[in-house]
Amino acid sequence: MKTKFVKSLFVTAILANGLTMATSAFAIDITGAGATFPYPIYAKWAESYNVKTGVKLNYQSIGSGGGIKQITNKTVDFGASDKPLKPEELDKAGLMQFPAVVGGVVPVVNVPGVTDGEMRLSGEVLANIFLKKITRWNDPAIVALNPSVKLPDTAITVVHRSDGSGTSFVFTNYLSKVSKEWADKVGADTSVAWPAGVGGKGNEGVASYAQRIKGSIGYVEYAFAKQNNLPTATLQNREGEFVKPSIESFQSAAKYAEWEKAPGFYEILTNEPGKASWPITGASFILMHKVQDNPANGAEVLKFFDWSYTNGSLMAKALDYVPMPDSVVKLIQTSWKNNLKSKDGTAVWTK
Repeated sequence: MKTKFVKSLFVTAILANGLTMATSAFAIDITGAGATFPYPIYAKWAESYNVKTGVKLNYQSIGSGGGIKQITNKTVDFGASDKPLKPEELDKAGLMQFPAVVGGVVPVVNVPGVTDGEMRLSGEVLANIFLKKITRWNDPAIVALNPSVKLPDTAITVVHRSDGSGTSFVFTNYLSKVSKEWADKVGADTSVAWPAGVGGKGNEGVASYAQRIKGSIGYVEYAFAKQNNLPTATLQNREGEFVKPSIESFQSAAKYAEWEKAPGFYEILTNEPGKASWPITGASFILMHKVQDNPANGAEVLKFFDWSYTNGSLMAKALDYVPMPDSVVKLIQTSWKNNLKSKDGTAVWTK
């Protein structure tokens, strides 16, 4: 059954039994805001965690830029961003970050007669479409990649994010790696000066436009493509292989992450090696203040993600996210102990 995503998540208390009722009386609710990329799995985790503990999560799916702003201003317990902050940025803001899940950003197409996975694109052709150098679906460059597909003489409408977006960062970071012209003219960031197209707010906004506009192409996190039945394109990866988006192709890219060597867990997973690797793979990150003004709330955030790492892997895989390996979870928990303190210097995470 399809689930319609909404802009804000608020999980109400479900009192399954007397124990849950007793627990909920003492539960501390937690707040977060940011990336729309991981929203589907955060919603699923929050629902299950609420049933188990009585703790409610109020997560505002407003985009990575908004999440960074809200955690910087201390209006939420945690922020979420698909663009990792560099170590110097974290230090300046007094923040630490850790990865929650890995997923894929996928091009979605609405081309009459073209089914899911049927359209083949290379990185260069994808960049040229978004640069407005390729403007029709029967352009020779697209036809050359799709000799057996009947492509219509239809104008291409580019759909992109209108808000500050980590999904946009992952997508434009990839385009910058495969197209020098894109890197020189547009670059990679949460917000860029798009050469063409219409903007939608959030992954859900882009999905909605792509669903309605004939001849369109956009980019969304994979779960949003599946939930909205949007055809995805097959992409040529770094090894020259054409691959489809899937948890297996995201895992293939994710295995090249060197989390133990990444200061502040700063790691970008686009255009990774591997014949089976999806080229637009990325992690989603949680941001928290190193000095916790409200350590009880900070501890509850950590309990939520600790529970999610331990109990949420199957839920993540069901939505085609790659859960963090146990070895990485141990690194994350060590970073909690070392970096998150109350004002008196006491560690927030003591497990």
